[in-house]
Amino acid sequence: METPSTEVTALLARLSGGDKSVIERLMPLVYDELHRRASNYMRGERSDHTLQPTALVHETYLKLVEQREPNFRNRAHFFAVAAHLMRRILIDHARTHLSSRRGGGQSIIPIEDSLHLRTDTPVGMLAVDDALRRLATFDSRQEQIVEMRFFGGLRVEEIAEVLGISTRTVEREWTMARAWLYTQLREQRAES
Repeated sequence: METPSTEVTALLARLSGGDKSVIERLMPLVYDELHRRASNYMRGERSDHTLQPTALVHETYLKLVEQREPNFRNRAHFFAVAAHLMRRILIDHARTHLSSRRGGGQSIIPIEDSLHLRTDTPVGMLAVDDALRRLATFDSRQEQIVEMRFFGGLRVEEIAEVLGISTRTVEREWTMARAWLYTQLREQRAES
């Protein structure tokens, strides 16, 4: 009998091979985990956020399975891709919210030096995204680690598996990336 993790990996391999019929079996196996990760992330959002975890999961899942040529190596890679998509969805949502409010006079909230980076405003979310883009220009692996931890809630072991590096390397680069981001966002806040 296959474990759920093994079954997910097998279904993802079939999906990557073009077998779209597995989508109906895949969703129940990954939904709870996607929802848990979205819920954990959304706890750090402002209380009046209009995007709920369930909506974030549904939009993420649709984008995952609607890819023209999905290529998921395994379960961890699937959740890493989901983390990237959640980031894009949340950034797009923040931009839409800001454009509807025309800036709203909100201030930037700096990243906390903790396991979970928190932004309580669309401006803060966009500041994090801008900082991550700058980080990617000189260390794309650190940017990927932050994205998978912050937006996707992946564990260190999962990130190590996706990137093919040791857990110690993930921990070290996560620490360096957080420190760099904190400095960047603090400087940006001081300038505004």
